[in-house]
Amino acid sequence: MSKPIELPSDASFQAFVTAIECSMVIVPTVAADALAQVRDGVITGEGPTTQGRIHFSRTLDAQDAALCERILLAAGDEGEPVTRAEAEILMEIDAAAAERVEQFDDLFVKAIAHHVLSSAGHQVPPRAVALAPQTQLTDWATPNHHDVDTEMLQWIAGHARTRTRKGPLMTLVVFLIGAAAGSMLQTLAAIGDTFI
Repeated sequence: MSKPIELPSDASFQAFVTAIECSMVIVPTVAADALAQVRDGVITGEGPTTQGRIHFSRTLDAQDAALCERILLAAGDEGEPVTRAEAEILMEIDAAAAERVEQFDDLFVKAIAHHVLSSAGHQVPPRAVALAPQTQLTDWATPNHHDVDTEMLQWIAGHARTRTRKGPLMTLVVFLIGAAAGSMLQTLAAIGDTFI
């Protein structure tokens, strides 16, 4: 197992994100580790991502959402789709934020769809196009992708099981596999509960 990357202190976190943006090659774990710092700031209201501003715990504000977008765009500068590691941290950020801005929900759904569809073998546009606020999900993804595999649905269901607020995940699943997805997602979540 690899040693976790040691992230910079509060004073240099913005420089770290800028270095990600300027790098020619981004290791997905670096971007995921930077997103983990955002998650930690959302949970505690403290840390490098909240430096110099008032930030309440369990709140995801516009600056947090913009930072997530900045990290995701920088990590996909060479056209790589959103990775599983990045998607996992986004799921954790979503779960951590009791209060949030709509800007994050939009980014969250698009980023998870980008990962899911690319994993299913679909061509996805570069992150700068797919995740842009002015781009609608339907501009680049065709709804009702029936080839999204069961493992991916179980992964989403596992995350949905831990949420009190399931809206963005349900929107994504309904988009990906159709209106019957809601009951399928609930069934998968219930099956998962029996094995935990």
